[in-house]
Amino acid sequence: MSQLPDRNLSYLNNRRIVYRRDPITDKPSESFWWGDYYESGTYECYDLFRSKARITSYKSLKWHLLVLWYLNQNLVIDDLEEIARVLIDKSNGFITFTPSEEVFSNIIQDINTYDFELAPKNRSRKIIFKEGCGLSITEKLSIVGKIIGRSKRIGEDEIYDAMLYLHDNGEKITIAKLAKSLKCSSRTIHRNISDELKNEKQLLNYEKVQHY
Repeated sequence: MSQLPDRNLSYLNNRRIVYRRDPITDKPSESFWWGDYYESGTYECYDLFRSKARITSYKSLKWHLLVLWYLNQNLVIDDLEEIARVLIDKSNGFITFTPSEEVFSNIIQDINTYDFELAPKNRSRKIIFKEGCGLSITEKLSIVGKIIGRSKRIGEDEIYDAMLYLHDNGEKITIAKLAKSLKCSSRTIHRNISDELKNEKQLLNYEKVQHY
């Protein structure tokens, strides 16, 4: 398998495009030097391109563009299309496939009709690390395990967080590794992992094989 190029964020950074935003109204249950913990979860954290996961589907591509459109409401549709062209160029390292021009055009048209009053659908997050906190992926996984183990509540949010950090650490995501990270039994993971998360797990593992 050919190795995918590293993600090139220079275009977004040079244009001052916002692609990460911490919660704005939700308040953390606890705050630490490394970040925040939301006991009930928060849907307000948008954190594009921090993990090594690439865009692997049309649905994911549309969601990424929708979030960029939502977070940068000063943009006009031509600006978004220009950004989208950067994202679908495989040499920039954001995506694993090349959408057809027809599909691309349809996605842009759909996004152009989006109601800014509605935040794009997002996955709930419970633990949010500060950018530049200095922790390694292994150290972050350890913190996730300790906090979740303390709360004794293992659900989709906790499993998703653990999946992301395992993936960022270059590891294949397995039920056993998720259980070890969250300090619970494999049976607990099986009981709480949804079909959507199973699909996400497969996509992340597939992307890992493509990248490495």
